[in-house]
Amino acid sequence: MSGIVGIVNRDGVPVDPRLLRRLTAALSARGPDDQRVWLDGAVGFGHAWLRTTDATPRPQPLGLDGRLWIVADARLDDRSAVAGELDERGHGALDAAGDAAVILHAYRRWGDDCLGHLFGDFVFAIWDGAGRRLFCARDQFGVKPFFYARTATGLVFSNTLDCLRLHPDVSDAVNEQAIGDFLAFGMNQDPATTAFDAIRRLPAAHRLTGAGRLDARRYWTLPIDGTIRYRRRQDYVERFDELFGRAVADRLQCSRAGVLMSGGLDSTSVAAAAQRCLSRQVSGFELRAYTTVCERLFADPERRYASLAAGALAIPIDYQVVDDYQLFERWDEPQLRRPEPEADPLAAAHVDLLRNVAGHSRVALTGYGGDAAFRVPLGYATGLVKRGRVPRLARELAQYVVTCRRLPRVRVGTHLRGWLGARKPSPTPQPGWLDPAFAARLELCARDRRAGTEPPPIHPTRPAAYQLLSSTDWPAIFESHDAGVTGVPIDVRHPFFDVRLVEYLLAIPPMPWCFDKTILRLAMRGVLPDAVRLRPKAVAAGDAVVAVLGRPAAQWVDRFEPVPALGAYVRRDRVPRLYGEEDSASVWSGLRPLCLNYWLASQAAGPLMGRTA
Repeated sequence: MSGIVGIVNRDGVPVDPRLLRRLTAALSARGPDDQRVWLDGAVGFGHAWLRTTDATPRPQPLGLDGRLWIVADARLDDRSAVAGELDERGHGALDAAGDAAVILHAYRRWGDDCLGHLFGDFVFAIWDGAGRRLFCARDQFGVKPFFYARTATGLVFSNTLDCLRLHPDVSDAVNEQAIGDFLAFGMNQDPATTAFDAIRRLPAAHRLTGAGRLDARRYWTLPIDGTIRYRRRQDYVERFDELFGRAVADRLQCSRAGVLMSGGLDSTSVAAAAQRCLSRQVSGFELRAYTTVCERLFADPERRYASLAAGALAIPIDYQVVDDYQLFERWDEPQLRRPEPEADPLAAAHVDLLRNVAGHSRVALTGYGGDAAFRVPLGYATGLVKRGRVPRLARELAQYVVTCRRLPRVRVGTHLRGWLGARKPSPTPQPGWLDPAFAARLELCARDRRAGTEPPPIHPTRPAAYQLLSSTDWPAIFESHDAGVTGVPIDVRHPFFDVRLVEYLLAIPPMPWCFDKTILRLAMRGVLPDAVRLRPKAVAAGDAVVAVLGRPAAQWVDRFEPVPALGAYVRRDRVPRLYGEEDSASVWSGLRPLCLNYWLASQAAGPLMGRTA
């Protein structure tokens, strides 16, 4: 993981070296091990390095042939295959080179088409001196962030939003549309914008070219035409196990790592694959699990299931108990300030969890994406019935019974409602506390109607999984773990968001393999305890925010004093009382004005960089 920054000026205007060094130094929290800059007249790159591997790559910014330069925050999947292909084409041995060097050689060989050969978690910028051209890209799922802004003389970019705000030509003017989206929906609905008018966000799977005239284009989409069929049922499981193992191994080029592990199947499976990978590759490896639990707020089963998994895998486990955290705890302290509005009143618990991991290692794995990748919705079975394909459904159910040795776990009432054509829930009404003039100016009602409209199916057999995996919510979730937001120098990685693995799961028969995560449960047979491996998917036992809001110490949320800027967006007198409210949807919506109030108050101090959380 690294912090990156770059300045590209038009018309040969030299980059101010003091400004570039200041921006690079501001990235020290996410890259504390080394900071370097490269300058060539009108172009300058800065890099702040966080060491996450046992190998020592060549320092960045990195040059090639005196004309190509790269700055990157990159971790490549299957890099040995890409390096081997480049070696065969005369680019020399790249096995020991860092991922940035592989990307640079790939660009030298294939130009813009290099993105068809690169997979993993990455953002990078390449300066092509011969063509006087900037080429930037963000990874397929948007795990790594990339921000950019025009200046009076050209362009400035970084993977850290607050870094750009330190540039004197980047305005602090707020993007009202992003604020409106946050209040109405809980997050910005436009993946190409930020909370600031002047700062753009490069969406996932997009590239950016140019310096004066910029061109941002999508270079990759999830495939819809893959079909994989095997004769032997066991081949499906073996291939999945191989791809899942690779996805975890490519994210573990180290001897120490943490796993953000609940008691659910996805994250415990990641922990199992990591334990197997490290035990094979590294002697004296250190893998540790970290679990967030409630002990008194409500009956929380996660500790029991997580403990069972950790015991079976023989890995130590740390428990982050959230019971004693208060709503908005430490939000007025520098370490909890956020570059953009955030709707997590217990953010302090999230940051403390990452701090605990960082005290042990600089790499953490999650189980995010498992629910999306395996999603086979109610509509799959009902669709077959409505199309008169009952025999096919019967065959697939029989295959499920033979494979799993039990009947499918289904909620009969839910299926009956689907077969009878029950109406879909309508969009959530606009909050009554939104300022009417503000809501009308931004047409938030129309945006709400569009947000509540179900998109047409794209994938022929897995439309729900395809839609979920393509959601713009994921990059926002990834960014909430990024060091540029949390200030914690740790690289959080997500094995289920591996292109090879996702493409495989979208190509195999949904039934029986993806229904109820059958293929994952079979792959974990004999690895995880059956109590965890066969645990049915269940809704959360409770909502910690709602539970904390019911305590007397939370009564203050109904008496918060608004900063003057809040009045442009929210009618304070219409914000409902929340103390004691038990409906989660009402609580999370009603707390957004207070979340925004904190963020607006923090903006008076300007961007905060170089912090240590």
